[in-house]
Amino acid sequence: MPHGGFTAGMLDADSESGFTLDWLTQRFELSRGGSASNVRPMEGLRGFAVFLVFLVHFATLVRPWISESPGFLLFETSLHRIGNAGVDLFFVLSGYLIYGSLISRRQQFLRFMSRRIERIYPAFIAVFMIYTLLSFALPGEGKFPAAAVERIIYLVQNFLLLPGIFPITPMITVAWSLSYEMFYYLAIPLVIALFRLRERTAVFRVTLFLGIALVAAIYCAVNGGPIRLIMFISGIMLFEAMKSPRVPSPNGFFGLMALAAGLLGMLIPMEGSGGSVLRICTLFVTFFVLCLACFRNPSGWLPGSFAWTPLRWLGNMSYSYYLLHGLTLQAGFLALSRVLPRAGHGAWLFWLLLPSMFALTVVPAAALFLLVERPFSLSLRKTGGSPSGLSLESASNGRAKPDVQQAAQLFP
Repeated sequence: MPHGGFTAGMLDADSESGFTLDWLTQRFELSRGGSASNVRPMEGLRGFAVFLVFLVHFATLVRPWISESPGFLLFETSLHRIGNAGVDLFFVLSGYLIYGSLISRRQQFLRFMSRRIERIYPAFIAVFMIYTLLSFALPGEGKFPAAAVERIIYLVQNFLLLPGIFPITPMITVAWSLSYEMFYYLAIPLVIALFRLRERTAVFRVTLFLGIALVAAIYCAVNGGPIRLIMFISGIMLFEAMKSPRVPSPNGFFGLMALAAGLLGMLIPMEGSGGSVLRICTLFVTFFVLCLACFRNPSGWLPGSFAWTPLRWLGNMSYSYYLLHGLTLQAGFLALSRVLPRAGHGAWLFWLLLPSMFALTVVPAAALFLLVERPFSLSLRKTGGSPSGLSLESASNGRAKPDVQQAAQLFP
C-alpha cells in the first residue's frame, strides 16, 4: 500500500512537471518542428545579448553596495563595457533579418513599415505608459522638464523614438537603440531601391555596404557620431555570406574565439571617438564570424550551446525584457536599500545579488511578453501562419528561402 501511494505520488509529480513544461513551451517557444533548427541559435544569441545588457545595468546599480577595492572596481568597469556589446549583437541580427527580408522580394514600403511599427510599438507603448505614470507620481525620480509645454514635447520626442539618433535624453534608458532600429528600417529599403540592389551582383552589394561602413567609421573617428549604426551592415554582410557557397564556414572553436576577441575588444583603453570606432569595428568583424559559425552549421557544439532552451526562451522574450529590466532593477535595488546600507560590502554581495536580481527582472518581462508582445506583435496572422518551420538557411542558388521573411517578423 505505501509503495502504491509512492508510485501514484511520483506519477502526479511527473504529470505536474510535464504540464508545467508544456505550459511554458506553448507560451515561450517560437521555433517549432525539425526544420526550425537553424533559427534556434539566433534565439539563443538574442538571449545572450540581452543578458549582456542586464550586466551593464546591474553593474551600475550594485556599485554603491560594494567596497571600492581597486581590483573589484576594475572588474565592475570591465563588465560594464563588455555588457554594452549586447546591443551591438542585436543590431547584427536585425541587420541580417531585415535586409534578408527586403532583398529577397519586393515589398511596399508603407506595408513594410507598418509591420515594423506593429512589431515595435505595442510593448513599447505599455512600458512608455508605465514610465510616464511613474514620472508624474515620482517627479523627483523622473526626467521630465519642469515646464508643461516642454514636458509635452519631451513625451512626443520619446514616443516617436527620437532619443539616440538625436541628442535627447531617453525617458526609457534603453530606448535610444530603438531610434537606431527605426533609422535602419527607414534607410535600408530606400538604399535597396535607389541602387537597384536586387538586380545587382553580390560583389556590388558587398562593395557598396563595406564602402558605406568605411566612410562612416572614418567620419565618426574624426567627428564623432552614431558609429554603432555600422553593426547593421555587419548583419547585411552576414546575409550575403550565408547566400554564397564560396564563403568558408568557420568552425565552433573559431566562432568562440571570435566572440572572446570581440568582448575583450570592448576593453580597449583608447578614449574618445577613435577608441569607440576601434571597438565597434572589432565587434563588426567578430560578431559576423560568431553568427556565421552558428548559422552555417546549426548541429555543431557552438550553435548547440546557444540553442539551450532557457537561453532561447529568454531570447524570444528579449524585446520585452530589454524594455523593462532596467525599471525592475531600479525597484529591486530601491527595496534593497531599505534593508541593507549602501556601503562597505565585499564582492560576495555582488555574486549573491547577480542571480537573484536577474531572476527578479525575468518575471515582469515575461508578463509583458505574454500579455502584450506575443498577442499584439507576434500573432500568428502577422507571420502568415504557424511559427513552425522557421529557418535561417539560404539556398546556394543565391535566393533566400521564404522562412527568412517569417523570422524577420518574429525578431525586431
